[in-house]
Amino acid sequence: MAENALELLSVSKHFLEGESAKLVLADVSFHVKDGEFVSLIGPSGSGKTTLFQMIGGLEPPSSGEIRINGRISGGERGRIAYMPQQAALLPWLTVTGNIELALSIAGIARKEGRKMASEWLERVGLGGLANAYPDVLSGGMQQRVSFLRALLSPQPLMCLDEPFGALDALTRLHMQTWLLSLWEEHRRSVLLVTHSIEEALLMSDRIIVLSASPAVVMKEITVPFRRPRSSEQLWNDPEFNAMKLDIYRMLGPAAGSLESGRKGELH
Repeated sequence: MAENALELLSVSKHFLEGESAKLVLADVSFHVKDGEFVSLIGPSGSGKTTLFQMIGGLEPPSSGEIRINGRISGGERGRIAYMPQQAALLPWLTVTGNIELALSIAGIARKEGRKMASEWLERVGLGGLANAYPDVLSGGMQQRVSFLRALLSPQPLMCLDEPFGALDALTRLHMQTWLLSLWEEHRRSVLLVTHSIEEALLMSDRIIVLSASPAVVMKEITVPFRRPRSSEQLWNDPEFNAMKLDIYRMLGPAAGSLESGRKGELH
């Protein structure tokens, strides 16, 4: 297996607007090592979603290269496991059915997919809801199912697009703790997009800080806190609060858009 699960090499992206071109990403380079948890943080409109679309093969870069597991991505889809902002569960399928379908699309036999879904739903405390439909699940439960779909897919790179942004503060905190515990056990390569500086510091090995559009990499930050981590432990750590303030200041006026609008966000 390649040393890096993901490499972006001088990637730029522009979109045509009439006779002119709007530059969204400008010469962006970074990597995610095998088994590493990296967060991508930047102001709204900085091109994070466009970046995910290019990594997932939905959009080609205007210039530069994207390599997944050492192989240039030529617009191929299905090379990453993806967890969107909303759970996006199919309402006519049961919880088990939603997971089975995702695994089937990833090339896993239906019988094996059903077995995996059953085992993992029990492990995450949702075994009693295996045959329930999504409309009876809370937001946190739906996000657990969505994360399981990504976790159980065979692709080594997981891309999580602000998966907890729509949850209330307490549920979000529980989900962060839950996701970290599963990641510690399996150590998949993860690229997380988040608007929360706290979340990035809690979850990550490294943080990539993007500027406003056209986005460039302002800084790569190595997170120094030992694992396993807990939010309670970090909130009482002066270094955590100092790093949070440094990132906030780095983003300047755009930092207000990162942490505002989060209902009940804990700081």
